[in-house]
Amino acid sequence: MKLKIALAATALSLVMAPAVAGTMKHHAAAKHHSGTIVESAVGTQDLSTLVAAVKAAGLVETLSGTGPFTVFAPTNAAFAKLPAGTVDTLLKPENKAALTGVLTYHVVAGKVTSADLAKLIKAGGGSAVVTTVAGGKLTAKWQGKQIVLTDAKGGKSTVTAANVAASNGVVHVIDGVLLP
Repeated sequence: MKLKIALAATALSLVMAPAVAGTMKHHAAAKHHSGTIVESAVGTQDLSTLVAAVKAAGLVETLSGTGPFTVFAPTNAAFAKLPAGTVDTLLKPENKAALTGVLTYHVVAGKVTSADLAKLIKAGGGSAVVTTVAGGKLTAKWQGKQIVLTDAKGGKSTVTAANVAASNGVVHVIDGVLLP
């Protein structure tokens, strides 16, 4: 049950982060949202695909929980990079378990800021492995001045907006969808 809650929180955070990131470009002070990860994501157009996925997976309540959660939130553009039909297929009721698995792979239990990730990367000699609530592994490394995550399939996603604070955790907006 804790895993499902953490996964739901992650998915919701993912939906919310891109919207806040877009706002951050115009308002540098908009790095904190007093609502939960889900509440923040719902009002963000750039996270509408993530929000739809969180709803279809039944993770809204989980991601609205106390947390804390760290969510790596893919934008709508990130979802659009997937092969044609992938998102539509995942959103079908019969694929709820697979969708939940993908979404919870974007969530880490606890609050992990970009400074925390940087310390882990340094301590790891240039890379850090974090475990998601889905039980999978993500590898974080520096690429220039940006943190890049590598998923289990070798796919890479760059953190484009970091440390978007919510009442139940932190969201890092990413430019790709992480796959377990």
